[in-house]
Order: sequence, then C-alpha cells, then structure tokens
Amino acid sequence: MSMTAIRSLQRTPAAAGLEPVLAALQEDGGVIVEGMFPVETIAKIREAADDFAQGEEPGGATQGLGDDGKGFVGANTIRFSSLARLTPAFFDVLDNELYAQIADAVLLPICGSYWLNTAQVMYIGPGESEQMLHRDANNWWAFVKATWPDSPEVTISAMIGLEEVTEELGATRVVPGSHRQSEIARYEERESVPAELGPGDALVYSGYVLHGGGANQTADRWRRAFHCSFVAGWLTPEEASPLDFGLGELSGHSERVQRLLGHSSYDPRPYNGGGLWLRHAREMQDVVDSNGNTA
Repeated sequence: MSMTAIRSLQRTPAAAGLEPVLAALQEDGGVIVEGMFPVETIAKIREAADDFAQGEEPGGATQGLGDDGKGFVGANTIRFSSLARLTPAFFDVLDNELYAQIADAVLLPICGSYWLNTAQVMYIGPGESEQMLHRDANNWWAFVKATWPDSPEVTISAMIGLEEVTEELGATRVVPGSHRQSEIARYEERESVPAELGPGDALVYSGYVLHGGGANQTADRWRRAFHCSFVAGWLTPEEASPLDFGLGELSGHSERVQRLLGHSSYDPRPYNGGGLWLRHAREMQDVVDSNGNTA
C-alpha cells in the first residue's frame, strides 16, 4: 500500500444545497453530505431494519454466490433489500429533495429518467474484514468496458448512516479521485479514507469511484448503514423492485416513487431511443399529444 497520504473526503451540510455536492463529486468522486435525511426518518428505518435483521444470517446475502461472491458480501455481514416493504419511511428517502436534485444532475444528461438500482441494509458485524475495492458501475461491465475512460455516469449511490458510523466500526472506505483513473479494471490494494457518518448523513458517490466496506475492528458492535442507488432508465437495476408491489399498490405515492420502483414505463425523451417497460405506452403518448409534440 502506498504510504503517500491522501486527502479526506470533503463534507458539506445538506442545507448548502446542490452545488457543493456536485463540485466535490467532480473532484473526488465522493462527498459526505451531513444531515441529508431527517433523523426521524432514519430512526424509523433503523427500527424496521433491526427487527428484520434478527431473522437474517450473516454472509447469507443473495449476491454471495461462488467464492468471489462470498468474499464480497462478507462472512459476518448482514445484507437485505426491499426496504420499501419494511417501512413506509423509505418512501421519504426516495422523495428526498436534495437526493433527487443530485440524481437529476448526474443521470439526466444521459437518460429520460432513472429508477432505483438497489436499496440495501448493510450491517457489518464484529471482526469482519475489509471488503475488496470495487466500482458500482461495473454491474454493467459491457457498457463500461466499451466506453471507458469517457464513460458517462450511469449510476449514483448513497451510503446512509442509521447511527454513528466510525472507522473502527467499518465505515465505507473510498479512494478519492479514482473515478478518473485510466484503467477501469484495476482493483489492487490502494490507500483509502473512511467515510465516517452520523445518523442521516450520507456518503454520496460516483459509480466509478473505488470504494468498499471497512473492517469492523470491534468485538461486539455492528456498523449500521444502508445503501440507496439509482441507475439510468435504459439499464437493468440490481434489485427487482417492481416485483415488490402489485399493480395499484403504489397509487397513493408520488409519481417519483412509482417511477423509481418500476411502476412506470421508461420514456427516453429528450434523447433518442425507444420506450421501455411499456405497460404505460398509451399514457406516454397522451403526454406527447398534450404537448403538441411527436414521438
């Protein structure tokens, strides 16, 4: 590991708005946004997550198939998704104004809309080792490989503290600036910095920045945090959110929530491309007609 010190991640209060977040993302590939989510919302999510976690086996996450998968999910880490089924408080995360502004700024330059990639509780247990460094965008490896190093952002993520998250507990580690690295497939051990969080703080990061869960150095405490990410609407997300709710179950929620959870078709406009997930093609055409435009 290099002994050259690297700078810590920048921190900005949520009240400072969008611009400092985008500037830090551009420079470092990640930024800590303090107070991004209300503590009342976080408390409700943590209560629901703690209750559900009692029935989950460490190391049993569905991504843990094969030797590589087992190493990735961790032997003493509890992971589970479908958070919208656990607590209505998660809908407030999806409707969060600042996170919506960040995702719009990062993703809408390359897609008509985006949807939830995954929302996953990640409880790192005592004695868990450090996770391998990785890039979230490599879920869509064929696209990234074909476009690197000029790949546009196709995903944006947030790791959100459900309580205080310290380096000792296993705070996510980030390699600032690695989103601009010339070789996309390099994963060698590199110097990283911890993203320490308070409850409701969020590490917001690029799909191309190297990062990984930290080692939990405690004997009896768990790191409690959850991940929430969005992906361009013309890509397949990691989580099968549309299957969590039947038709009409989300009708009382915002249009944004319905779209993020896959209960709306993908409209590529203003860009070229076809509509996708076409259950609502007629409604899309009605929008076109009302605006006096043509598809």
